[in-house]
Amino acid sequence: MKPAYSVLKKPLITEKSSSPQNQEQNKYTFEVYSDADRVQVAKAVEAQYKVKVSRVNIINVKGKVKQSRQQRGLLVKASDVKKAVVTLEKGSKIDFV
Repeated sequence: MKPAYSVLKKPLITEKSSSPQNQEQNKYTFEVYSDADRVQVAKAVEAQYKVKVSRVNIINVKGKVKQSRQQRGLLVKASDVKKAVVTLEKGSKIDFV
C-alpha cells in the first residue's frame, strides 16, 4: 500500500465542493496523483483522516488551451488534473480546519 502523501495531493475546497448538498451526503473532493486508483484513494483517506469510506468516484479533468498574452500566436496548455470525490459512511466527518 502506498502512503497517503503519495496518493493524495490536497483537498479541494471550492464553493461547489463545500455546498450544503455535498455536506449532507458526506462528499469530499481531493486532488490526487495521476497514477492513483479508487482503492488507493479510499485507503489513503481512511488512513489520513481516520474515517470510513463508502464510495470513490474519479474524474480526469483536461487542462484548457489558452492563448498566451506574452507572445502572439503561442498556445499554452494548463496541466491536467485528476480529482477524487470521496463519499463517507454515515456518522463520519472530516474537518479541514
